[in-house]
Amino acid sequence: MEQGQIAFTAVYLKSESGYIGFVEELPGVNSSGRTLEEARATLQKLAAVVFDEERRESEELIAGKEVVRESFRVPIPRG
Repeated sequence: MEQGQIAFTAVYLKSESGYIGFVEELPGVNSSGRTLEEARATLQKLAAVVFDEERRESEELIAGKEVVRESFRVPIPRG
């Protein structure tokens, strides 16, 4: 299966102990790090883990069933 890519918006806040990061479009995907680079790397890894886990769970749910799988696009409004 071809591996796709999707773009998200990461937001990083300076804190007393470094940086806190989150993904605007993925509730609950947060990271922290002493440096911006550390917070960024952790956030990207966590987002990948979330997608891997969701894919694994959905594969278990649909195993042996007839399904229709399709991609779709969602417009993201910008203010």
